[in-house]
Amino acid sequence: MIPEGSVGVVETQTVRLFDDGLTTRSGIVLPEVQVAYETYGTLNEARSNAIYICHALTGDAHAAGYHAGDDRPGWWDNIIGPGRAIDTDTWFVVCSNILGGCQGTTGPASINPATGEPYGTDFPLLDMTDFVEVHRGLARHLGITKFAAAVGGSLGGMQVLQWALDHPEDLGRALVFAASSRLTAQNIAFSAVGRQAIMRDSGFNEGKFLTRGTAPRKGLSVARMLAHITYLSEHAFQEKFGRSAQRGELAGNFGIDFAVESYLEYQGERFLSRFDALSYLYLTRVMDYFDPFADARALDTLKADPVRFLLVSFTSDWRFSTEHTRRIVRHLEEARIPTSFREIQSTWGHDSFLLDLPDYHATVRAYLDKAAEEIA
Repeated sequence: MIPEGSVGVVETQTVRLFDDGLTTRSGIVLPEVQVAYETYGTLNEARSNAIYICHALTGDAHAAGYHAGDDRPGWWDNIIGPGRAIDTDTWFVVCSNILGGCQGTTGPASINPATGEPYGTDFPLLDMTDFVEVHRGLARHLGITKFAAAVGGSLGGMQVLQWALDHPEDLGRALVFAASSRLTAQNIAFSAVGRQAIMRDSGFNEGKFLTRGTAPRKGLSVARMLAHITYLSEHAFQEKFGRSAQRGELAGNFGIDFAVESYLEYQGERFLSRFDALSYLYLTRVMDYFDPFADARALDTLKADPVRFLLVSFTSDWRFSTEHTRRIVRHLEEARIPTSFREIQSTWGHDSFLLDLPDYHATVRAYLDKAAEEIA
């Protein structure tokens, strides 16, 4: 039974964009780009009520509602829907799978038209600007010249920031949650270990596993387990598991003895059914290199055409702590960009931006309600 406030049954659509090819930041041209996306709500006659959702590292186009025959809601279903913080009675919401992903948008597992085989590691290294260009291509396809807002958390928030810096004319507002403008050495280290787990798996086959009938399943599972540890706070782990035994009492062995070990094993195995190892390599590397404010002129275009910002951090997020958000705030405020910032109390760590936290959702709702009034 579909709960109240859901957008209901939805379908992922696909479209081919860039008939003349997409030139990536690296200079390599992708001859064609397929994009998977979903929409919720109704686009008004003036086409002024559109919101673009940018997903995080392992997300996809299915942000809200339910696919037919599947009782699992979209990854941000608690915030998108009629009467919810991103209210689809007011807003027309668009969410697409990211370039380099593996859920319907062109990525390293896609077929290279030049060879008839998967790109593999011949796929170009990507940049945050490449993600934004594909989002803009989809916007043109949908006939939307300006979004009332772009919204995203974590890697999604980085995309929103890049979009606002490069093409402020496309956006009225930018909502950035639990994100960073420059990863710390510790953050890069976590991603590096995850990538090494994948690449050192014998099934990786120098990145050619898609054509050799193997897969780095163990490595990808370990990468997910490691990453998942960074998404939760110590408090969250303690509250969920403590030192509980998986089977009633601790047996003293090297297998899965603690409940937390079982949980991580489950997360790693579950990940294998929905994510590609090469996409994991490519997307985490984009995050490592992201450093837009390293360019002294990064804010020039935005200063000439300001976008309003809402930035949100969470007290227990140690992966992208509040200091990461404050750094973005400082740059924006120094450039006199209209900026609102709120730190939300939460015990759940980095994943807080995905959860139904009353203060968080109330903040988003109030900000977007104000935007709706101004548009009206």
